[in-house]
Amino acid sequence: MNNGTTTVFYVDDNARSRKLLGGVLAECGFEMITAGDPVEALCRCRNICFDLALLDYQMPSLTGSQLALEIKLLMPDVPIVLLSGYAVLPATELVFVDAHFGNGTHLDDLVDTMRLLTNSKPPGMVGRTWATAWSDST
Repeated sequence: MNNGTTTVFYVDDNARSRKLLGGVLAECGFEMITAGDPVEALCRCRNICFDLALLDYQMPSLTGSQLALEIKLLMPDVPIVLLSGYAVLPATELVFVDAHFGNGTHLDDLVDTMRLLTNSKPPGMVGRTWATAWSDST
């Protein structure tokens, strides 16, 4: 993590999805690095630092699952979240993935899981515990 900010490497071949979800996640306090091509992303991930990989499943050249394998070989401790338009994927597609979110996923569930996987706290929570934040609000 960089100065308490979680850096997310988001790979999706759909530019509109990258812009929309990337913008929303940035508003949630994540630092975003994006790529539109999985082969380019694989080359880039050798030269950048990130705390979590967020990968689209259906992409040309490599699927998100194949890219997850390659990233885990380079950085075994980096959590990977796979996004797909499918509610369920075969277990063989999820071997190198820490979480999968399919069709109908609520954004809060995605953000909460990303924070859980990276042990990060939302903006305003740095240095505080959830219990302290809750007690401060009551």
